[in-house]
Amino acid sequence: MRRQSSPAGSFARFLTTAAVTAVLAAGLGGCKTVSDVTGSLTSSSSKAQAVPEDPRRAAEVYGERYRANPKDAEAALAYGQALRTTGQRAQAAAVLEQATIAHPGNKALLAAYGRALADNGNSQAAFDVLSRAHSPANPDWRILSAQGTTLDKMGKHDEARRYYASALKIMPEEPSVLSNFGLSYMLTRELPQAEETLRRAYSNPRADARVRQNLALVVGLQGRFAEAETIAKGDLPADEAAANVAYLREMLSRKDKDNSRPAGNKAAVPVAALNRPD
Repeated sequence: MRRQSSPAGSFARFLTTAAVTAVLAAGLGGCKTVSDVTGSLTSSSSKAQAVPEDPRRAAEVYGERYRANPKDAEAALAYGQALRTTGQRAQAAAVLEQATIAHPGNKALLAAYGRALADNGNSQAAFDVLSRAHSPANPDWRILSAQGTTLDKMGKHDEARRYYASALKIMPEEPSVLSNFGLSYMLTRELPQAEETLRRAYSNPRADARVRQNLALVVGLQGRFAEAETIAKGDLPADEAAANVAYLREMLSRKDKDNSRPAGNKAAVPVAALNRPD
């Protein structure tokens, strides 16, 4: 984020980082690993483990492998993930769709395809595919959390929270699931519950930067700007953290104006559109 950016653009980027990516992260790790979709695809092969650090280079490497053998499930999964990481969402969905057709029983591919569909805003289709990737006999907390995020995108918040609760039964106090759970409360203006849940996530040593930024967002939405800035500074350079809080203050000022209007005209808590997973 740069200071010369417009307030609206900078704040939108902050919300995208602090809220949208984590709402839809579905309890998943960083984007550099091949198996971040479900954690269920592992391989001892060196070529599967040698993931290039540069996402664009990864797309080139896995693209070559995929084109050499489109029926290679591992190559398709890695290529699809690399395409998603570089923002090529439609192409990622197309690659993963073909891979699921070739390997209809491969749950890792189904999970990746479901997530790619969510990237493109196809929430219901994403939920349906993720359901096919999940086995009640061997439940995967990551997929349950991913399903919860798609339900949140569709406005089915109560149902989404049941999925988060199921995921937490399998992986108690998992910070990424708690983060999604907390942001679900944020979307329905239940800010105290959102904060309580996000603080549980934040207290976990495994919590990543997204969890901390989500907590900063929810604290800021309740008007505690100094505290929000302190939390945000844990992950950002001081100038960017201060800029984020300034834009948050500006947005909340607009929300306060909305709250003075008749009930039918009140705006929702400011949050970016839920249109892509991390």
